[in-house]
Parts: sequence; structure tokens; C-alpha cells
Amino acid sequence: MTRTHWMGLGLSLLATGPTWAVQMDDKHFGLDIKITLQSEDDRDLGTRSGGDVQGIGLDLRPWVFGQRGQWSAFAIGQIVTATDIIQTDTLTDEDIQADGQSQDDGRREPEKNYLALREFWVDYAGLTDYPGEHLRLGRQRLRSPDGLWRDTNIEALNWTFDTTLLRASLGVAERFSDYRTDLDELAPEDQDRSHLFGDIAAQWAPGHWVALRGHHRRDDGKLSDLTGEVELGDKRSTGDLTWLGLTASSDAFNFRNTHTLNYWASLTGLTGEREQLRNVEDGRSVQRSDVSAWGTDLGLRWRLDPHWQIGAAYARGSGGGDDQGEGNKGDGQFEQTGLQSNRSTYTGTRSSTHRFGEAFRGELSNLQAASLFGSWQLNDDYDASLVYHRFWRLDDRQPIGDSGINAQLDDNGANRALLNGEKDLGQEVDLVLTKYFKQGLLPASISQTLDEPSALVRFRGGVFKPGDAYDSETDSLMHRAFIDVIWRY
Repeated sequence: MTRTHWMGLGLSLLATGPTWAVQMDDKHFGLDIKITLQSEDDRDLGTRSGGDVQGIGLDLRPWVFGQRGQWSAFAIGQIVTATDIIQTDTLTDEDIQADGQSQDDGRREPEKNYLALREFWVDYAGLTDYPGEHLRLGRQRLRSPDGLWRDTNIEALNWTFDTTLLRASLGVAERFSDYRTDLDELAPEDQDRSHLFGDIAAQWAPGHWVALRGHHRRDDGKLSDLTGEVELGDKRSTGDLTWLGLTASSDAFNFRNTHTLNYWASLTGLTGEREQLRNVEDGRSVQRSDVSAWGTDLGLRWRLDPHWQIGAAYARGSGGGDDQGEGNKGDGQFEQTGLQSNRSTYTGTRSSTHRFGEAFRGELSNLQAASLFGSWQLNDDYDASLVYHRFWRLDDRQPIGDSGINAQLDDNGANRALLNGEKDLGQEVDLVLTKYFKQGLLPASISQTLDEPSALVRFRGGVFKPGDAYDSETDSLMHRAFIDVIWRY
């Protein structure tokens, strides 16, 4: 479907008619006002011009919700105006660059002012008698508790089942548009890419869950031709990939749980076929490979008293491969599903924090990350998290996944982000502070889809110190910091 068709569908939901009006009241429509101040210097580590952000943005999000019997519908729009390219939305893709960074003839270059549709969906809750069962169609937020598998707004048909002892979901998704007036095309990696996913989790003891996850990604897109260098607007990867994962946790991402000791553990295997477009000294090459890779995320958090917690986390996404002959290379490099945000409440507070650094914003691909953190919360009024990260790549000659650092180096004639032979990516310190105000009295299905359940003022920021994998001539520090003010009417 075209973007015009989908935007028309969303606008029709925003203008909800008499069918839903029977149960409309002041809890079923509203306006979220978000003001974001951003300071960033320098995402390119001094290797290119630009990369700095200093400014303020206003993000207005009108939303409407209607319900009749087992049917419900929801839509939320977005009106953004800013003095710079401000990231008012934590779900914004990292490929949307700041001014001067786009290399794709403006097809994906954001503007300071734009209109957007975040979500528009219809939900039916009458397939079974269980109150936690829903079938939802439309652009919606798909979210896994750890943010490592899914956390994005995307067009989907998704069935969820949520009871005290059993949780399950099954769905299909494909992105057709970003529904923003300033972006003319999808990101190359999203073009002709579909997702099939599902999971099932059981509570084997009070507050302790074990889950099985699955995700299949089919990519029917075509790689760009082999002339010139690989640019930002080129599709760089295709293939069919399947993820299977096993997880166990103590409901660790629920900040209201009162366990003295919280834990989470996941092990994920990745198999399939992949084609990747790579820059080489004399142009481009296509690497075709059979994929066999794995990733893991482990964490432990100890509650010292009702207010203070400390913890440690470790994540590893395999990297590298070996030659299998006949032009086909075995590929041991892990990658995530492409629907992840890597943001979660792993520190034990209500505030989501990036698992791989608010500044570095890494992905679990040829990456090893060790983290130490402490957190504090006072009732429903305040919380704070302080996190230290250390990053390495596992294969010192292979790239890592996308991150918030875009340094490009001339390494023996090839344009690379990292130096061959060096594993140390660097270290980072993050700080997230939040003051909460009134609680939002919203229907349960709406409180879960809005970014925040109440009004707040939040500081979130990180300072990243590059390691030896970055050239010695790059900047010695970079930072990314935000102040968010959210109010709800």
C-alpha cells in the first residue's frame, strides 16, 4: 500500500466517527506535549564536518481512543517543530542523521518541522474469554520487555495472550512507510522486508518466568549494483534469517516487583542465509554467507533496600566467519532482528535506559559489553540510574552493527569505521534522572502504548570515550544529552 493510503487510514481513525462515540469521554482522547532539549558533540568524533546538535524541539502528540464492546481503536499523531534536528522520539531510527550527514540525495534527510502518524490500529478482544487476549491490526507498537527483539512502531497483525501464568504472542509485520512528511522513502534495510514472530512464556514459580522466542525475517529486496562505494541510501543486506531464543527472568523489567535479587538471562541462535554489500579497495563486493551465530544477554540486580539497587550486566553478540570455499563464506556474525530499540528498564526504575549506552547506542553484533549500574527510586515521584559500560568487538577485522557513532577512517585505502587489529571500542558513563508528576488515568491498552504513563521532567545522557579501535586522531570524548519535559492533557 502507498503512504497516502495508509496516512488516509490513520487520519480517518483520528477523526473517529459515531461508531465509537458512544463510549468517548475525557479519558479517551488527549494531547501529550513534549519539549526536548538536546546537546550532542560529536557523533563523528571529528572525522567529518557536522555531527553536532544543539537545540530545542516541541513535539505535540494528539491521540484518540474509542471502544464499543470487544472492539477498540486508537490513533496518535505527531506535530514536531525544532531549532535543529532534535530526537524527540526515542524510537527514531539511527539512520536518520543530523543536518549535513545525509548521503542519499535527501531521500532520508529529516527536517526540523514535520507531521507524522505514530500509531493507528483496530483491536478485537473477543476471540476467547480471557481478558488479556487481543488481536490488533494496523500500525502499532510491538515491544518485548528487554527491547532487544522488538520495540518499534510498525504495521502489523499481532495476537497477544496475557494471563497470570501464561503469556504468548504471534504476529506478522512489514514497514510500508515512516508516515512522516519529511521522509520520502523507507530506510533501505526496511524495503521489501517482512517479519514473522512469536513467543510463549510461562510462570513456573511466583515472579519467575521462562520463555521461548522465535523470529523469521524475509528480505526480498535487491542489493545496489557494484559500481562506486556503498552509500547511506544503498540497500546493504538481504537474506532470510531466523532467530530462536530461550530466556529466563525474575520479572526483572517490571520496576514494581519487590524481589531482593532480580535476574535475566537469554541465549539466542541465528541461522539462515545473508548477502551483504561491502566496500573494498577497488569498489564494492557482495559477500554471500550461510549464517550460524549466537548472542546472549545476562543481568543480575540486587535490592539493597526499598530505594536503592545495584547490578551488573553482560552481553555478547558473536562476530566473524571462516572461509568455506566456492565463494561462499561461513558467517558467524550475530545481528538483531531490526525491530529492536535496545531500551529497557533493566536498572530497576520506571525510566528506560539504552542497554548499550545513551551515547554509543551500540547493537549486539560483533560486540561484547559489560555494564555496572546503580539505581534509586522514591515512591512514584523520583528515580535515577547511573551506568558504566565497557565495549569490545570480538573479531578485530569485522565491522560492528549500527551505532550512534559514525566515525569514518581512511584505513589503507578502504573507508572503514574501525581500525583492523584493534578490539577496544571504548567506555561510557550514563546518567538518567526523572521527576514524575500526575499519574495518567488511562485505559490499560492506552497506557501501554504511550511512551510514558505520567507527566515528567527527565535528564538522560552519556559520555563516551573511544578506545583503540578508533584512530588516535579522533576526538577523545563525545557526549549525547537530553532534557525531556512531558505534560499530558
